[in-house]
Amino acid sequence: MKLAFSTNAFKKYSLQDSIKEIAKIGYKGVEILCDVPHAYPPDFGDDKAWQLKDVISSHGMQISNLNAFTLYAIVGGGDVYHPSWIEQDEHSRQVRVQHTIDCVQLAKKLGAKNLSTEPGGPIPSNRDSNKLEKVFLETLVPASKAAEEEGIKLLIEPEPGLLIENSSQFKRFIKNVNSDYVKLNFDISHFYCVNEDPAKLVYELVDYIEHFHLADIENRVHNHLIPGRGEIDFHSVFAAMEDIGYEGFVTVELYPYQDSPVQAAQEAYSHLCSIIESIR
Repeated sequence: MKLAFSTNAFKKYSLQDSIKEIAKIGYKGVEILCDVPHAYPPDFGDDKAWQLKDVISSHGMQISNLNAFTLYAIVGGGDVYHPSWIEQDEHSRQVRVQHTIDCVQLAKKLGAKNLSTEPGGPIPSNRDSNKLEKVFLETLVPASKAAEEEGIKLLIEPEPGLLIENSSQFKRFIKNVNSDYVKLNFDISHFYCVNEDPAKLVYELVDYIEHFHLADIENRVHNHLIPGRGEIDFHSVFAAMEDIGYEGFVTVELYPYQDSPVQAAQEAYSHLCSIIESIR
């Protein structure tokens, strides 16, 4: 496994400066935020894509993932989840679809293998989750077809409080997806927050895993902490990943640390490297 860091902690830095700082620490991969202020596709043309590829390769790095979860460019910085895949309004759903297709095309330009997206969005109090799951499945089709055409994996990321938040819901959903290009972004902290054992889930979900996210958690409250400051047993999770032969990226996602992203990335790297070395 290889460590990467997400640029969503570096929103106060330019994208190129973010990559330089992440590389200096020692990370071999970088996850690109496909939103403002970094790589929102409508504002990120071919010239910027080629420049980004050059910067990444010049620092001996790879793209671990494109993060297509948020759409602050559309709704503003205070709204994490909208527009989602399950909006009641058809136009809002199509905004999510088009954004995802745009991110698939950007992934192709950049040579990225996968991108992650939200697991349906928040559930309105007056709507049935089973019906919303069908809406999600239908809305996902054009994006999954675009992913298949470009050879890019589209990764669903279960999250606490959203339509798909645990492993059982994900497994039920994925069985109804008619595409080999829709897989799982396994967020260790999210599964821990919903009272699941991430180490055990590595084995249960092995057929779907394409990429990992991580942050630490305390008291199972969804607040991303620097690894080592919470209570997740990363040693057992990494041991399970090693056991299944996972050789991809594990991306550290610490967006709450935007005032001190370099220090957060450094502390996380040191802590996680010591764990990885101990299991090899």
